[in-house]
Amino acid sequence: MKIVLQNLTKKFPNRDGGEDVVAVNDFTFEIPDGKLIGLLGPSGCGKSTTLNLISGLETASSGKIYFGDNDVTDLPPENRGVGLVFQSYALYPHMTVLQNIMFPLENFKGKDKLSKEEMVKRATEAAKLVQIEPFLNRKPREMSGGQQQRVAIARALVKMPRVLLLDEPLSNLDARLRLQTREEIRRIQRETNITTVFVTHDQEEAMSISDMIVVMKLGIVQQIGKPQDVYDYPVNLFVAKFLGTPPINVFEGKVRNNQIFIGDEAVLDIEGVEDKDVFVGIRPEGFILDENGPFTCKLNAVEVMGRDTSVVTTHEKALVDSIRSIISAENKVDTTKETVRFTLKPHKTFIFDHETEESIPYKVRK
Repeated sequence: MKIVLQNLTKKFPNRDGGEDVVAVNDFTFEIPDGKLIGLLGPSGCGKSTTLNLISGLETASSGKIYFGDNDVTDLPPENRGVGLVFQSYALYPHMTVLQNIMFPLENFKGKDKLSKEEMVKRATEAAKLVQIEPFLNRKPREMSGGQQQRVAIARALVKMPRVLLLDEPLSNLDARLRLQTREEIRRIQRETNITTVFVTHDQEEAMSISDMIVVMKLGIVQQIGKPQDVYDYPVNLFVAKFLGTPPINVFEGKVRNNQIFIGDEAVLDIEGVEDKDVFVGIRPEGFILDENGPFTCKLNAVEVMGRDTSVVTTHEKALVDSIRSIISAENKVDTTKETVRFTLKPHKTFIFDHETEESIPYKVRK
């Protein structure tokens, strides 16, 4: 089921008497049929509100929502054919797993009404899909957090929804369960081919399972694209800083005479950019250890992490207290020296306008 959001806007009254709060601002996007889309951004960016607009739990202030060719903007939630999974599992503690999964089917009326045998069959099939079939007679309290979340997903799927909406479904799980459950969500989505919207503030989650991600800030879409493309080609400093673990290293810099300067050092020869003050962003993996390299940092620590080594440094032009450079563990850092020198990888080095913070394209001068 293709979903089209057309100039979608949601405003909430300001309780302090000022202007309305714009939670979603002129959001236009087409979600392709059968794809998993990650809505990503910090708290308060409007991602959950967008999900609630798609589900019908919130009404749009303006704009349109289409499921396929059908305008569902004013359609009530129960008639939209959506399955919802929230951060809290919201399972009925007095019911078994089977009863929890079957519960939505009991509300079917008229021609859609199912017999008890049909409900049990569909609930069992949904449980099998999320791999909790052996636990159908258990109560929620007898299950782990990951298993309870799978019950919630099965309950959403049992209705055979046209659209599956997931609102931070992994936030209550520990790190290991979170990794396992997100892999399960991706597997289930591929097997069912249901158009899915996944809301999260965790960029690693979004990038690992999404076909496309939508990065939001203060209700405004910043960038839409395939996860790797957004990571490799951020349109502005916000997107560059939001994606990546460890985060991108940002410096005060300038472009002078076809060179990028950080402090007094010309760190990269470029062309196609006029002289101006800029922010320079360097991904942690964008540093090459080089004793004759053009970029010098003060060495603080070296952390060996198996296959990689994290070189922790400082620089007077850095906007953060510590700079992290990720290099291969095969490289040996001379810890007796006070400084370390790097050559920078051009495709991992970005420049942003100092005023607008928009990305500035450049070519490497050869």
